[in-house]
This record gives sequence, structure tokens and C-alpha cells, in this order.
Amino acid sequence: MPTGEQGVRISLSAVVIALRDRRACVLTTEGEAGTAALPFGPFDPVRDRTFELALRAFVTAQTGFHLGFVEQLYTFGDAGRDSPRATPGPDDRREISIGYLALTADSTAAPAADARWTPALDFFPWEDRRQGGPVAGDSLIAGLRAWAGDDARRLARSESLFALTPAHRWNEGRVLERYELLYEAGLVAEAARDQERPVPATAPGRAMVSDHRRILATGLGRLRSKLKYRPVLFDLMPPAFTLSGLQAAAEAVAGLTLHKQNFRRGVERTGLVEATGRLSTGTGGRPAELFRVSGAEGQGGEAMGLPLPAQR
Repeated sequence: MPTGEQGVRISLSAVVIALRDRRACVLTTEGEAGTAALPFGPFDPVRDRTFELALRAFVTAQTGFHLGFVEQLYTFGDAGRDSPRATPGPDDRREISIGYLALTADSTAAPAADARWTPALDFFPWEDRRQGGPVAGDSLIAGLRAWAGDDARRLARSESLFALTPAHRWNEGRVLERYELLYEAGLVAEAARDQERPVPATAPGRAMVSDHRRILATGLGRLRSKLKYRPVLFDLMPPAFTLSGLQAAAEAVAGLTLHKQNFRRGVERTGLVEATGRLSTGTGGRPAELFRVSGAEGQGGEAMGLPLPAQR
């Protein structure tokens, strides 16, 4: 290797999402000092035949969980992903991580001792709008406004991304942009860590190792956006489900409270579900009709997503 030239090290990260107790949960492991981490591991170009096979192998090894369908999410290759302030040495290698998104209806407990299903919104509490908005907390909003100060551009970004005024509408798919704004403003734990400052007590959400919270934000944002144009929510559902269960799943992922009648009418219009002729007896109330995915591709022969009519 020529003097001053850095090599490249490739790692793989998995954002695995399931529903547990009507919450969208992500499969996590225990990183340094007990900090949460996504399942991740190195890619060996000599030993590993493909990225996906390597990903499946180490996710199972780390968590005991066997992945189903996965899709490539993004390639994360920013310089200094693990320690942005560190000066690279001549033997240091550039760390590139390829992220994958996986959805599963199997939310049984992961067998590995340090693997668990963690509510995704524990890492992004400001993304939960089910109790009305904003729910980020007064300290976070005050922190954003203090950071923006008299800077019109900063203020406009804050107001747009966090819908701080009635003139701005919340866009649930912009998870990564909101996290990156909070990082830039120094309001999340990772920003303090990377700048070697004490983590403020008011830093919202659970921190993750390296840039794993950024990878998770990318995965959650991708999933939320896909809800509207692809029937991905069914990948999180059991074979038979109630419409209220389907709505609860959509709300858990989107972080929104949806209008019940409008949601049901929208689901019926898609043609994506059909009645099974059976009733659910496990709801604790009146038996509810069970549905299943119809296998139809929706209107015009194209796959469709589900409606997200927010409750006003």
C-alpha cells in the first residue's frame, strides 16, 4: 500500500423490524458499555460469497434469529464513522457499512442472551405523534430554537422538519433528516460523544454505538415511506389479522393516530385484504372478523400501499 493511502474495510448492518405488543421493535444487540447496537459484522471478500449470505450468517450468530426477506438499504461511508474527531493513522482503514432492512412477522424472543427486540421509538421519541404533536418535549424544541437563534436558514429547517408552526405539515418519512438536524444542533447523545463533550441529561432518546442510530433512522424512514405505495405492512402481520390490528400496526410504524373509518374504507378500496369467515376470540372484547392478504395486486394490476389518514 502506498504511503498515506488508506484501505477500505466493509461491514454489514441489519435493521430488522417486527411488531411486539403493538409496537414497532428493532432487533438490537449489546455494544460497548451496554449501549444498544444493530446486528453488524465484517464482510470477508475471501470467505464470504455474497453480502447477503454474510449478513444472514452473522445476524443468526449474534442474535439466534434467522432472517427472511431483506433489501439493501444504503451504503454508509462517511469518514470517521466511529470516531469523527480522530486523526487517521497510516494503518487505519476507511470503514464502509452496507445497511439492510428486514421485516418479519416472527417477533418471538431472540435466543441470544444479549439480543432483544427494542421499541424503535425509544431511540426516536420525537417521531411518536400518536398523542398529538409535537411530542419531542419542550426541552428539545427550546434547544432547536436556541440553536437556530437569528439564523433564518436554521430556523426554517427546524420549523419545516418538526412542524413547529401550523404552516408546516409533519412528514413522517423524514426520520433521517430530523435525526441529522438534531445531531448538527448538538442535541443528541452521539453529537456530544463524537465531540468529546459530556452528554446532556436532556438528550432525547436512547443512544446507539457508532452511527447505528443514523442507520436505524434511515431504515425507519424507508419503511414509513414505503407504507404508502407498497403493501409492506403485511410483512409484519400474522397470516390472519383484524382490521383494528392492521390499523394498530400502521400507527405503530408511522407514529400517527389514524382515522378509523377512513383507514378501513381505504383498506377495502385497495382490494388487498379479504375476509376469512372466521372471528378472533383473543381481543378481550367482542369477537372481530379476521382478514388475510388477498394476493390481489390492487387497482390497475399494480401493488399498492395502505392509506394513512391521520386523525385530526
